Amino acid sequence: MKNKAKLYAEDVRKVLIIGGGGREHAMGKKIHDQNPSIELFFAPGNAGTAMLGQNIRQRTIGELRQFCLSREIDFTIVGPEQELVQGITDDFLANDLAIFGPHKAAAALEGSKVFAKEFMHKHGVKTAAYHTFRHYVDAKRFLENNHTYPLVIKADGLAAGKGVIIVHDSFEAQNAVKDLMRNEKFGEAGSQIVIEEFLKGYEVSVLSIYNGHEIAPMISAKDHKKIGERETGLNTGGMGVVAPNPLFSEKDMQAFVKDILQPTQQGLLQDNLQFSGIIFFGLMVTSFGIYLLEYNVRMGDPETQAVLPLMQSNFLHQLIAAYNGEALDLQFSQQHSCCVVLASGGYPGSYQTGFEIRGISQVQSQVIMAGVSGSEGHYKTAGGRVLSIVSVADSLATARQKAYEDAAKIRFDYAYYRKDIGVV
Repeated sequence: MKNKAKLYAEDVRKVLIIGGGGREHAMGKKIHDQNPSIELFFAPGNAGTAMLGQNIRQRTIGELRQFCLSREIDFTIVGPEQELVQGITDDFLANDLAIFGPHKAAAALEGSKVFAKEFMHKHGVKTAAYHTFRHYVDAKRFLENNHTYPLVIKADGLAAGKGVIIVHDSFEAQNAVKDLMRNEKFGEAGSQIVIEEFLKGYEVSVLSIYNGHEIAPMISAKDHKKIGERETGLNTGGMGVVAPNPLFSEKDMQAFVKDILQPTQQGLLQDNLQFSGIIFFGLMVTSFGIYLLEYNVRMGDPETQAVLPLMQSNFLHQLIAAYNGEALDLQFSQQHSCCVVLASGGYPGSYQTGFEIRGISQVQSQVIMAGVSGSEGHYKTAGGRVLSIVSVADSLATARQKAYEDAAKIRFDYAYYRKDIGVV
């Protein structure tokens, strides 16, 4: 791979953001608000990003490369994990295109649960005890001799956020393993699996920026993954977030840095997995300490929607500094944010789209669009998670109140949102 030329923030005029969800709208909005002269492009984008820049139709890595070369794009930011796992960073850098995100080898930290767990074990990152299996017979035999439940069973590869299954008895465990490895429920993603101990506690999300040498953490966040209130029902991509996480203390942050962030940083250097990009730490805080559940190597969704409004540093400039391997300076306000996701009725199962969205003009908080089509004044639903209401205030209680007051102003057929986002 070629050596990267240094990128100067003042020379960056055109930025491409890959992705079409709420995360990409939130990143684009932050960049636009802080750098209004930047020309933004989104692939494929949504109705919200269309108000910030130009949505483009190019989708494959080759098409995106050619677009960046022909339009002289200065900097590309990758939102989703799929393109990273496929190697878009390697491709772009080989063609002298500046891009923010891990190369293919490092993207395996998210793309392969087996690779990630073996990395954690090798470098002393505090994580749950686990076993990996490459053959169905071996996994089946392990479960026949196991008498401790619940357990967590994970598909090795990307499974659209649905590849993690908590099982409570032998029957559930055997069925889950059979679905993944024999029935290929998630295709090749389930050809290998991880079976690990179940950790009891509460989850915390910590996004960070990696400059190839040091990992700089952002403020913590509390995600709500279940479709139902009080964390019931099916897992979703996320129904809401508050930041900072009200349960995560400064002492907890120090333990996270010591037991997880620093060993990860040292491991990346030792294994020559140096890149400029995001590292998302999915944590579990238990009575026995803080454990790492998983790595992601891109901004979380909807964590991004809650964390970025609190960032005081210039977001784009920090990404460019990371790209250059320079020191980072992440500053955040002392305020609180609350993000409430409005979804289509039936999500995360089957749902209908094409319903008119009314009331957006009455909202005082930020409206971050995801599954939305159309243009100003004529929006329609076009996905499972439709949009987010994001409010910022001096207290969590006020942020929650403002977010829910505005959520109630949005109307579309079969709209659904949880009423307990941020409740501790």
